[in-house]
Amino acid sequence: MEWYVYQRGSSPIRRVTRKRNYRMKRMLWSALILLIVAGLIWCAVALSRINGAETTAPMVKADAGVILGMSMWGDEPSPGLKERLDYALELYRSGAFTHFVVSGGLDHPDNKYTEAEGMKRYLAAHGVPEDVIYLEKQSTSTYENLLFSKAVMQQEGLSSAVIITHDFHGRRALEIARELKFTNPELGVTESKVMSMFKYKTREILAYTKWKMQQLSL
Repeated sequence: MEWYVYQRGSSPIRRVTRKRNYRMKRMLWSALILLIVAGLIWCAVALSRINGAETTAPMVKADAGVILGMSMWGDEPSPGLKERLDYALELYRSGAFTHFVVSGGLDHPDNKYTEAEGMKRYLAAHGVPEDVIYLEKQSTSTYENLLFSKAVMQQEGLSSAVIITHDFHGRRALEIARELKFTNPELGVTESKVMSMFKYKTREILAYTKWKMQQLSL
């Protein structure tokens, strides 16, 4: 009679189990690497789209300039929001549109003014008649900015718009405006000299990705 002595851990069942575990780990690592590569490719695509936003040229005269809000610093627009407002004033004075729709809700519960109210005060202080400035002061996102601003425009009999924001934000804003069936929306974008583009473009890649996923469900 022959006796077989297996070393510890060398049974056929254990060898098969180890092989299966190894294959599973290799599959998981491969899937993870593919996911990372796909994510990096998408980030590059999204950044390219974000960087491609430009002011509409030539610009056709519109009924309204819709200024998308940013944070308030106390009772005053933040430096970034002032850049959007100053650019909007340039377009208004050049005759690009005749009315303003300023869009943005309460940035912080302790603030005295919503973003829209802060923008109206700024524009009025720079010579814009208050009766050509319409407020949308409920929104908390870019999608709501444009959705609620369109309702204000319809209420006031305004049909065409220039969407005013920063260049890194322009692509998403224009896509949302088109999704919401704005009538031939135009885009007015300005560069920022006061904000970190690394920070804001990184955030915009995430926001643009979220928007594309949201778009699939619309």
